[in-house]
Amino acid sequence: MRSEHTEATQGHLRTLNLNIVFASLSAIGALLISNHAETPVQAVVLGVGVVAAVLASRGWSEDRVSPLALACLVATAAVWLVGVLVLDNTSASFGISVVGTVVVFQLPRPRRGAAALALGAFVVAVVAVRLVMSPGDVLGVLLEYAVGSTSVAVVGVILVFLNYVVSGLIKELEEAREREAELAVARERVRFASDLHDIQGHTLHVVKLKTALARKLVRSDTGRAEEELREIHALVGDTITQTKALAYAQRRLNLSAELENAKNLFEAAGIRVRVDPEAEVDPRAGEMLGQVLRETTTNILRHAQADQVRVTLAKAGITIANDGAREGPLPELSGLSTLRERVADSGGELTVEQSGGWFLTAATFPHLRSDTAR
Repeated sequence: MRSEHTEATQGHLRTLNLNIVFASLSAIGALLISNHAETPVQAVVLGVGVVAAVLASRGWSEDRVSPLALACLVATAAVWLVGVLVLDNTSASFGISVVGTVVVFQLPRPRRGAAALALGAFVVAVVAVRLVMSPGDVLGVLLEYAVGSTSVAVVGVILVFLNYVVSGLIKELEEAREREAELAVARERVRFASDLHDIQGHTLHVVKLKTALARKLVRSDTGRAEEELREIHALVGDTITQTKALAYAQRRLNLSAELENAKNLFEAAGIRVRVDPEAEVDPRAGEMLGQVLRETTTNILRHAQADQVRVTLAKAGITIANDGAREGPLPELSGLSTLRERVADSGGELTVEQSGGWFLTAATFPHLRSDTAR
């Protein structure tokens, strides 16, 4: 909905910009005709230039000269010729200034300079012919066209330039919206891949542990081995359900269920686990803390040689510590890096520490503590 609203807004901006330019050109053109057309013929000639200017600006496009713009350019060039050489009317420059600027901006950037010079040379050539036709009043003709025609032309050029600038800004907004949409898709793919990794990676590691345990027990304790196999079967079924829920964006982690699952896994791996519930966890943080506990449990089972694990629950956070840290610098765990970004996006902080053979992972949500304090 937001994307559709943004696209509609940009469409309204583009239409509004064109309408403003259309109204401005029409008003200025009408003013020039009423003030500078001394005969009906002059009014018709100047009117042709104004209509061509309006049509060219309405058919605005970039990096491609439209046939309409070229036709309008020919028409305004004819108006400039007739206006200067026959009618001696300085306002004839309005049409060619507008349409010429439109055509220049429609050309690719490398060709714009040459086109502008060509148009300028044509305008100057027509004035030069007028000078030849009036040898006795060269200074008067120069002043008349240098001041009158140039002033009118500058107004037209400024209007088209403003249209070009606004159109460029609207185009940048459209490109930014497209990039934002692409980035959102990429983020969603990363999130989906991370969630899928959490589900599948965690399950496969647990299945590996339980399968190894069942192999040991198959001859010495058949009943226990069958129990482990039933748990493996149930775990795989649960994973299939979670994967389907993830595909339909219905997956939600439950902190209590994750805590019970972690305890069972640690105990199955021969790791003593202690849970210290210092306070009832805020429900708003439960799902994210469940993700932290799941990722940390997987990391301990995969990478640590732990004998004991301590899990501490607070109102707005969780701390998981294990005594299986290896000597040396903090290990780089990609799962924790991704999890840190997720926690940060939810307004929380994820920290890891290693000291005295213990490895500690802690996630807190300061804004929830602030809400409680108030």
